[in-house]
Amino acid sequence: MSKPMFDAEALISMFETATAKQGAQLRKAAGDATLAALQGRELSLKNIRGALKSVAEAASAGAAKNLTAGVDPETLLDKAVAGMDDALLKAVEANRTALATLAAQGADLRDKHMKKALEDLEKMEDTLFAALKKTAAGAGAPMAGAWGQVLEKMQAGGTLSGAQAASTAEQMAEQMHGAMRSTRAASMRAAQALAESYTAMVSGVLLGMSEALQSGAAAKKTPRK
Repeated sequence: MSKPMFDAEALISMFETATAKQGAQLRKAAGDATLAALQGRELSLKNIRGALKSVAEAASAGAAKNLTAGVDPETLLDKAVAGMDDALLKAVEANRTALATLAAQGADLRDKHMKKALEDLEKMEDTLFAALKKTAAGAGAPMAGAWGQVLEKMQAGGTLSGAQAASTAEQMAEQMHGAMRSTRAASMRAAQALAESYTAMVSGVLLGMSEALQSGAAAKKTPRK
């Protein structure tokens, strides 16, 4: 897999020097890093898992250097995971947008590409868990213990992205069934071509969403004259 497109050293440094009061900043930093790591790649489960693992390892490395009085490593990791979950919510939305486009084109849910797209969407939460478990397995004490606590809470309560992914998969399955009945005469050849490039399409949608967010942030920073 290609080199992560985020500044791992900057994220490590941020977690290394963070205080317990910087939860919101840590969450945003982890979310932004995850989105940056995903940009320019097809949003396959393999690439998503790799991006999540890279961000988790950077946050873990920084938190491990921040074992000072009053700073709980578990709290820092909680914020990192929350940020990664936020980024996955955007990936789920990118999938929903791409699936809606295919449904409008008359895509057949029985097509192998569509079946895989919906199956992968439902595996989004498991992909996050797998990436974090691998990070935890490679972490030394006391970080392994902190990761264990974070994972235990996540598995008990679930994730926002996992819940949204499951809901989206169900909704899109119903929508595609309806689209098949009402637009069976649509150009299935065009739908097939779109289906075959599905992960690339989702990546493009996510990139557009990220650019829109960045443009909005830049506009807010522009001082009024």
